[in-house]
Amino acid sequence: MLEINNLSFSYKGRSILEGISFKAENGQFISILGRNGVGKSTLFKCILKILPNYSGQVLIDGKDALNLSVKEIAQRIAYIPQATASTFNYSVEDIVLFGTTSLIKGLRTPGEKEKELVDNALNKAGIYNLKERCFHHLSGGEKQLVIIARALAQNANILLLDEPASALDFGNQMRILSLIRQLSQEGYCVIQTTHDPESAFMFSDKIIALKDGRILSQGIPNEVLTQENINNLYGIDTIATSLYEDKVRVYTPLNYI
Repeated sequence: MLEINNLSFSYKGRSILEGISFKAENGQFISILGRNGVGKSTLFKCILKILPNYSGQVLIDGKDALNLSVKEIAQRIAYIPQATASTFNYSVEDIVLFGTTSLIKGLRTPGEKEKELVDNALNKAGIYNLKERCFHHLSGGEKQLVIIARALAQNANILLLDEPASALDFGNQMRILSLIRQLSQEGYCVIQTTHDPESAFMFSDKIIALKDGRILSQGIPNEVLTQENINNLYGIDTIATSLYEDKVRVYTPLNYI
């Protein structure tokens, strides 16, 4: 579904990404892990052709992204940003309906087909009961679920989520990540960026660890999230402890022990 080959990107002479290569397939939940400022969001912008001046190659369903129009990319990839604000007093239904824009030809207004996609997306996200609510009046966790529903209404099979749970409390983090995990199990190709190794370990099929714009390590969580890699990735000394039959891994700074 998505293949990145030797992708590099520089800005004003400074290298941001260098030699990034990986594959993402249907049914996978991939976490791109790294501290703030290592190029995670820049990588997404290159994939989406927001930053097209990269070297290397981005293949979407086997097609070079640089040869695809914005609409063609939107029909294949849905992007969920870190935070979304609505200036106008839109309902949840209206917000999710915006996700169908790339599916509408010409000047046609949304019809029954698009409204059905909205209802399906709201049901899949578990928030159909919020359909008539004002987006402004929702909690942070509810807003994030609405934005995910908007991406689902886009009817694309690749989901790119930029730190989807970073601003949420622990309960909402688990709800969001559990939903994303469920979507991958239903066949979506899901890629999230995160700086949290513990949730990445808990939910991901594959982890790509980025440091200074390069891939430090990639593979299954147990292979990537070693104590050595964590210390290297974040520049701290830690000790790793696995809990709950290896489903949660906690990294504790040594100077707090």
